[in-house]
Amino acid sequence: MAMSLNVSHNMASINTRRHMNLNTKDLGLRLERLSSGLRINTAADDAAGLSISEGFRAQLSGLNMGVRNAEMGANLVQVAEGSLNEVSSMLVRMRELAVESATSTMTDQNRESIEAESIQIKEEIDRIAQSTVYNDQILLTGYGNVVDPEASTALTAGATTGATRVLLSGAAAGTYTFSDSAGDSAITVGNGIVSQTITMGTMLDGNQVATGTTAVLNFDRLGIQVTVAGPAVDGAAGSYTDGDLDGRTVVVNAGIGGSFQVGARDLAADRVEVNMGDMRASGLTLNLNTVSLGTQAGARSSIAQIDQAIERVSNQRGQLGSIINRLQHTINFTDNSIENATQSESTLRDADVAVEVSELTRAQILSQASSAMLAQANTQPQAALSLLK
Repeated sequence: MAMSLNVSHNMASINTRRHMNLNTKDLGLRLERLSSGLRINTAADDAAGLSISEGFRAQLSGLNMGVRNAEMGANLVQVAEGSLNEVSSMLVRMRELAVESATSTMTDQNRESIEAESIQIKEEIDRIAQSTVYNDQILLTGYGNVVDPEASTALTAGATTGATRVLLSGAAAGTYTFSDSAGDSAITVGNGIVSQTITMGTMLDGNQVATGTTAVLNFDRLGIQVTVAGPAVDGAAGSYTDGDLDGRTVVVNAGIGGSFQVGARDLAADRVEVNMGDMRASGLTLNLNTVSLGTQAGARSSIAQIDQAIERVSNQRGQLGSIINRLQHTINFTDNSIENATQSESTLRDADVAVEVSELTRAQILSQASSAMLAQANTQPQAALSLLK
């Protein structure tokens, strides 16, 4: 196509300038990718790739936290298993004492000493169960038990009792009933087996919780904390006055134990459940309350009962050991998933340095060449001056 000589529109310059702008933009893109190490820095770089890579990032974040949860879960289980190891040793000693007391070479006075040691062993088993704690959670007195908010009248009658919350720390399953007489600043709660009384004098302003404040009734022997509110507390349906909790109940349901979130999704397959029963000597699992070594007949009948307790402790330890192994397999599997997902995310998002350097060099050359050609194109209209001479 023939081109006329004119000075109003320099088409060569316009064309060269357009290419120079494209080369400058491409040069900036290569510099951005090399400086950040990412192929996708904004959604405009690759909208579909950004969407996919963000999904991988979310998954990787969840998987990494799942590994941490699994490691902490294994640590929790190891704490419980370590305590049960000592409980097992004490039960073996108790069985030894039962066999010793069962023979006629022992006198009743000897058996009194044996019974005294047996009582101390049972009390120590209970103490260990209450003291086996991980992150302020008691593990061996019914780990995973939960409050039933619908059946607990202390909560359902919150407008009258002022109770706003009940927290558990190893409380055994059952129904806990309050005994709360007006005017004595004391309150008792028990489940028919064990009870605890606390004094509320320092928590009360007169006969009620102070306006705008809350009080925590801490029944530490039972593993129950009840929060009661005073007047004008946000979120509270009512307020507590001395005597309001009398006859009210807190119902604790047996739980399935711990639930460790070891995957990135809200699926049962991404959780590992662990169950730990009430391993106190006075609990239903070991049921050693009736064991008495003070008589020959009692010692003989206790041998089978102690054997059953040893078996149950061993079974619980075996379950905990298998959970620890399972969590280790989970960690190994998740680490492999993290590695592969990271590779996929890297393929989508990371810059290929070799490619970007090559493209940067190309863009630099073209940018410099287009600058030179723009200068040449801008000199073309000067040829019109020769026609005016």
